[in-house]
Amino acid sequence: MATTPFVLYGAPGSGATPVHAALTLMDLPVKVVDVAPWQGEHERGRLSAVNPMRQVPVLVLPSGEIMTESAAILVWLADRYPAAGLAPHIDDPTRAQFLRWMSFVSAAIYSLYWVRDEPSRLASSPEAEAMVLERTTERIAQCWRDMDAQMPRGPRYLLGDRLSVLDLYVTVVSRWQPRRLRFYREAPRMAEVVRRVDTEPRLLDHWAARYPFGKDWESEGP
Repeated sequence: MATTPFVLYGAPGSGATPVHAALTLMDLPVKVVDVAPWQGEHERGRLSAVNPMRQVPVLVLPSGEIMTESAAILVWLADRYPAAGLAPHIDDPTRAQFLRWMSFVSAAIYSLYWVRDEPSRLASSPEAEAMVLERTTERIAQCWRDMDAQMPRGPRYLLGDRLSVLDLYVTVVSRWQPRRLRFYREAPRMAEVVRRVDTEPRLLDHWAARYPFGKDWESEGP
């Protein structure tokens, strides 16, 4: 086990949450710095020293090296600490699909939240902002639907019978807008998996602390 803790920047429920979940399953020490860049310029400014993009998650490794990009962090952690079994080995038959879907969630779905957090970044009027939210909602739903259609049927988790960082990633991102009820309808195969990860005994304390299942947490949003 690493003796110098990792330092993880990101607020509860953010893209740092699946990273923290992975570190928890790996039993690695971590210091969390809560910062929510979507809350405004002051919060983004707190990230300038560790990430010029002023986004989360940011993971500072025990060596002092900085990593950003949630999918990259999750893949690196799973490969760096293989004893946890959170990713297919490089010669595993499911490795190609693992990398494919980790990249897909990041590029096709997660990236849209940069727009959704502040629609004014790309829209010049309240009407245009509403349109951005509506269209990105439908795009996210379509992406979940397309991904679900290509997932294997039968295994307990997305790519097999062992929990992976892909399952953690989808479990967290599927809670963001338009939230779980829409996700369940669009992705019934993956719905079974994320419900299983929601109740993973080793993560119950983590979810309670970093992404609680509060009232109406599954309800659909815009």
